[in-house]
Amino acid sequence: MAIESLFIILVILAVLLAFGVPISYAIGISSLAAIIRTVPLDISVVTSAQRTFVGMSKFSLTAIPFFILAGNLMNQGGIAKRLVDFVNALLGKLPGSLMVTNVGANALFGAISGSASAAAAAVGNMVSEGEEELGYDKAVCAATNGASAPSGLLIPPSNTLITYSLVSGGTSVAALFLAGYIPGIIWAVCCIIVAIIIAKKKGYTGTKEKFSFKNLGIVTLKALPALSLIIVVIGGIICGVFTATEGSAVAVVYALILGIIYKNITWKSFVEILIESAKMSGMIVFLIGVSNILSWVMAFTQIPQAISAVLLGITDNKYILLLIMNVILLIAGTFMDVTPAILIFTPLFLPIAQSFGMEPVHFGLMLVYNLCIGNITPPVGNTLFVAIKVGKTTLAKSMPYMLMYYVAILIGLMLVTYIPAFTMILPQLAGL
Repeated sequence: MAIESLFIILVILAVLLAFGVPISYAIGISSLAAIIRTVPLDISVVTSAQRTFVGMSKFSLTAIPFFILAGNLMNQGGIAKRLVDFVNALLGKLPGSLMVTNVGANALFGAISGSASAAAAAVGNMVSEGEEELGYDKAVCAATNGASAPSGLLIPPSNTLITYSLVSGGTSVAALFLAGYIPGIIWAVCCIIVAIIIAKKKGYTGTKEKFSFKNLGIVTLKALPALSLIIVVIGGIICGVFTATEGSAVAVVYALILGIIYKNITWKSFVEILIESAKMSGMIVFLIGVSNILSWVMAFTQIPQAISAVLLGITDNKYILLLIMNVILLIAGTFMDVTPAILIFTPLFLPIAQSFGMEPVHFGLMLVYNLCIGNITPPVGNTLFVAIKVGKTTLAKSMPYMLMYYVAILIGLMLVTYIPAFTMILPQLAGL
């Protein structure tokens, strides 16, 4: 029954998505189709409605709309240039200085804004003019911009990690946030290494201006208010001053004040930001609610147990099992956005990972890191297409360079997967 139910879910889900049905509806319909074989239709419908309501009624879920609003306020608040100047002052002497700066600024801006596409658009626009003046290849710059933008999704505050916390049965958000720093840095460092290699081959040098502590101090002071958002919010959550939900509200107030001080947020733009944030929040919250139907169906039909039995029947070597999971997730990530993929694959793979002693926090970072790669892989790859549009180039010209970045990022994935210390050392040091 479990395998048949899983087959029904996957086939109907794939067909509905192919016809352009929204992912939330596709998940609900496919889940309902799988359960009505064993549960009467009236009971299935009522239970599905109840599960959706319960899924949307969790207090901790409130953090997502607040962080989305905070991110949109920061996007409008004019912080991208300050972050670009700050990173350039730190890393500008490296070969291909503007490419390296792009990577570093994407990591910071993506973490603050919570959106890889927003980082690729904002930071990409900031550095593109300078790259053109220095004669950088547009395809190389677009690939660098796109490849590095998702790194910020791993660095807190991260809506993807909050979503994983909810669907994994309440894994500590504070622990996940702390665990995200090193994987996010690993992603960024992998991109910086590739950028430097490409820059040396093409003869792109660092900035010719002499390093100045005075200049570094000035740009640091300008960027400090934006960087302080991460310190205030994450520090408050980890130290127990406030919960993740309360921290998200603090982030909104902080971002709003910052935008007003920078004079980049007007009453009209604030209303537009509220409307856009409400749309995004409604979509994500409803999707999480509907995913509760899928979780119920999986539990009722014992799909996770069946998948576990199949995989463990292939091998009991945890390293091979993790490799199989990663391959499946990489394939799924090329067709699905991060949030729905987290909702679908967490209940499938987390029990297997826990069966051979993997910590939920470690698994969560492996899962999110893996699925974030889908942001830069066709045919979905929204972040990649944003970077290509900003870079005024084509996919065909950028892909040869993207392949180099893919290799580096996948090496980073293997490090995060097989070396638990990279994800667990900071939460353990904090006693989480």
